[in-house]
Amino acid sequence: MGKVYEEINEEQIRWIGEQQMFFVATAAPDAHVNVSPRGLDTFRVLGPRRVAWLDLTGSGVETIAHLRAVGRITLMFCAFEGLPNILRLYGTGEVIEPGDEGFDGLRPHFPDLPGERAIIDVSVDRIADSCGFGVPRMDFVGPRDKLLISAGRKGPEKMAEYRALKNTQSIDGLPGLEPERLEDQRNQTPILPG
Repeated sequence: MGKVYEEINEEQIRWIGEQQMFFVATAAPDAHVNVSPRGLDTFRVLGPRRVAWLDLTGSGVETIAHLRAVGRITLMFCAFEGLPNILRLYGTGEVIEPGDEGFDGLRPHFPDLPGERAIIDVSVDRIADSCGFGVPRMDFVGPRDKLLISAGRKGPEKMAEYRALKNTQSIDGLPGLEPERLEDQRNQTPILPG
């Protein structure tokens, strides 16, 4: 049976840290609903009702665009190994790009990964779990590294060009990354995958 919690507890923090991926769901008025998988050790619990992740450059920008439009977000973790469990974190997210106030304070919480484009900071207002009895068991083989290798090879200038082409608006035309910030990102020191 599912339960609602007042805050993210220590057991949940440990369990979240063991999960290899999580899912992000967002929606904006008159726009497609978006669900995105995330991984690569980018998620952190920052407090009993606050979480964040390092957002890496991808082919789209739906999560960022939806958060800028309405801010609502749901994060879901589910166990593919071990005991069945699903944990959902509901809340409001803020997009913090490099150069924004607060970015430098949050950045040390995350590993150095090539292709970073923002930190998504989420204020959690509902924490709920459910059984996960219908989730299949799957073995974790390892992380995919193509995203990191591609970003490392491109370097900051080509990544900024890619973001300008693919990440300034959503599939529905909502604003995504701020174009004026992309010029600043061309001069960042490249991070190569280790």
